[in-house]
Amino acid sequence: MSFSSLSSAWLFGLLVPLIVFYFLKLRRPRQLVPSLVLWRQVLADQRVNSPFQRFKRNILLLLQILLLALLALAAMQPFLRREPTMSARLAVLVDVSASMAAKAGGKSRLDEAKERIRERIEALSPEQELALIAFGKSARKLASFTNNKGELRAAVDALAVEDVPGDMDEALRVAQAMARTQPFERVVLLTDGNLPGKSSFELPFQIELQKLPPAGPNVGIVALSARRSAGSDWDVFVQIAASAEHPAGSVTVELRSGPQVLARESVAVGGDAGTPRLAFRMSGESSTFVHAMLEPCDGDSLASDNEAWVSLPVIRPMDVLVPESLGGIRRALSTLEGLRIFPMKDTPSPSSFDLLFAETADALKTPARLGVGVGFVPEEFAELVKVAKGNGVAIDWRRDSPLLQHMSFDEVLFSDDPVLAPGKDAAAFGAAGYEVLVDGQHGPLMLGRLEGDAGRVHLLFHPDRSTMPFRVAFPVWVSNLVEHARKISGTSESAAVATGVLPPQTFSGQGEVSVDGPAGRRTEKLTEQGVASGIPAPRVGEYHLSGAGGDYRVGASLLSLQETSLKSVDEVLFGDSVAVEVEAATTKTDRSLWWLVALFGYGVLLLEWWWFQRKPW
Repeated sequence: MSFSSLSSAWLFGLLVPLIVFYFLKLRRPRQLVPSLVLWRQVLADQRVNSPFQRFKRNILLLLQILLLALLALAAMQPFLRREPTMSARLAVLVDVSASMAAKAGGKSRLDEAKERIRERIEALSPEQELALIAFGKSARKLASFTNNKGELRAAVDALAVEDVPGDMDEALRVAQAMARTQPFERVVLLTDGNLPGKSSFELPFQIELQKLPPAGPNVGIVALSARRSAGSDWDVFVQIAASAEHPAGSVTVELRSGPQVLARESVAVGGDAGTPRLAFRMSGESSTFVHAMLEPCDGDSLASDNEAWVSLPVIRPMDVLVPESLGGIRRALSTLEGLRIFPMKDTPSPSSFDLLFAETADALKTPARLGVGVGFVPEEFAELVKVAKGNGVAIDWRRDSPLLQHMSFDEVLFSDDPVLAPGKDAAAFGAAGYEVLVDGQHGPLMLGRLEGDAGRVHLLFHPDRSTMPFRVAFPVWVSNLVEHARKISGTSESAAVATGVLPPQTFSGQGEVSVDGPAGRRTEKLTEQGVASGIPAPRVGEYHLSGAGGDYRVGASLLSLQETSLKSVDEVLFGDSVAVEVEAATTKTDRSLWWLVALFGYGVLLLEWWWFQRKPW
């Protein structure tokens, strides 16, 4: 047994005056009596009131001594140590990813974690401090190191599941940052065990991975996407997965657009069914906001993966602008279906294009989803590269780039020879957001910036001054450009948006937009270009963005095989050598005893009262 407040031991000193008061003899007044018969009574009184006799026979004195000793002992706050070592500071990391909402017996894994944290908070001694960090896809500090139980209880009450995959490393980095200002040596991580088996994080402290009891079986939607078919329709694909404990059975997938049921089909899951994939054919004549709903069989412990959304735009021809002088590119485009190639006779050109080819910097400023500069160096790279005349070849290219798939630049000759400025390298283009797609002998031949909803490609050579138009690679390259333009314009394929952060949305006005979603209403400021970006979407459901000349519906879906499977690991390898076992969660806290001592003291007080008030025999 140990004590949290040894300084309160001075209360035992109060026993001294208590006993001294009982040792004091009674002062009797002088009194004349008519007979000596009373002397016998006087002698008896002297014997009773002698110090040792009084101390021996007075039960009230013994009860008061015991009561005072118990009160002093309770003030010292005795406790039984249940952990091998007591940490002055303990950081508690709590997993709030989607799988923590999985239930067993009506209680979610997060509810179980909350109960264990509350037990630890109530057992805090005055010398101990606790910090609380919650992590899903990102991590946030809910409470700094403190022994204020009210503040810690409020932090625990604020814990809520986020419908996102978990990232343990984010929480460990937050804990590491806290350790720089408030050093500590130990971390406890509460999780359902749905963690990666390997982490690149190098542990600067001890970590204890506590796994909560497993949840029940689960089944959910793990993928939802659509691809343009050969005609003007969409092929919608839905993939289903079940946890290892899920019994063999069948579930039903239903596709809706508002109240209208578009399609409905059943599929076997569990057992040896694996992860079945369903395909549905949808018309592309009008835009459709598709809501996929899973109707599970008995025993589904997680609800957030039973719904998903995907937006299907109207399938339309792509608008492509190509100058008449680029005859080779126009001929390659004419062999592809679903394109409107401008300039077109007797048809006015639109104000913006899906794909644009330009031979000058001014022409490249025309609004387009994907712009391709041909045969010139853009102004932003004028000091980095110059184009000389000579015979050159491609020495390497990005084979994994979507623009260069199924292509080879072997034996292609270039009369334009881009040359890097002295002291410059590819890193200079990376700083501007571009990557080198094709490398020549002395500098880059092709640059690309393909991220986002507006791409740019720069050919620093002119195709007509190369042998590229005479190679099979040329029509393949043009076809790849068309497919990428379709992709970023949303007319080739569409995929469900995962929870976490919504994709950027462009509005015609400026100011603020209102966001209504499962987590409530909020407002977001637009950029100077009228773009709403970085909007958090921590919960599965529909988000409605309105205002500033725009109105959008976006569905956020979980779509995580890791979360749906409820898979649990037994060990996590940190760095290259530190393996930590994931053990069953147990709340090992010091057991306080002061209230037991105080309760016993209360019993002594009642006994003393009964003894004093009892009737004499």
